[in-house]
Amino acid sequence: MGRGRMEIKRIENPSQRQSTFYKRRDGLFKKARELAVLCDIDLLLILFSSSGKLYHFYSPSVPNAKELIQKYEMATRTKIGKDFSSEQNEEAEKVQKLCELLEEQLRFMTIDENQEYSLPVLDIIETNLEVAINKVRSEKERKIQREIGRLESMVGDGQQEKFGLCEKLARIRELKEMGVLGGAANFSYELDLKLGFD
Repeated sequence: MGRGRMEIKRIENPSQRQSTFYKRRDGLFKKARELAVLCDIDLLLILFSSSGKLYHFYSPSVPNAKELIQKYEMATRTKIGKDFSSEQNEEAEKVQKLCELLEEQLRFMTIDENQEYSLPVLDIIETNLEVAINKVRSEKERKIQREIGRLESMVGDGQQEKFGLCEKLARIRELKEMGVLGGAANFSYELDLKLGFD
């Protein structure tokens, strides 16, 4: 008794779909291997799973898949592989244009004493230099303001510490005058010396 004919449609259950994929993939690779051996043909089979994983088979007579792809490209006069040399040439052209632009800008910021410049060219050079000077000045101003802020913060912290020590000293003197601190006289004297009093 044979199996009934199965309707070919997408399997909705993911685990069942995965299991069917592995079984059918193995069967397909087995048939491809048999076809390659029986008929002595060059064969390349490429599969991508739904998760994007690559599976491939090529006949034992072919050293690698790349040679088979090149053979296909020659037979059909189409290009499958991407031509990276043209992309590299485009990138090199972009870099070359950028270098030329930067060199031109640098020329407008320097003056050759042996060359005669027209008034418009000198105006352009002057404008470029003024823009550069303004950028340097603004960066310098930003750094100075940041340093002033840091120093002001240090001074504020130092003043707070000074006020805290003065308050402690005043409390110790009050306690000493009230007679609460008998043995604290040495401590008060040492504190006076550290703070520079007397």
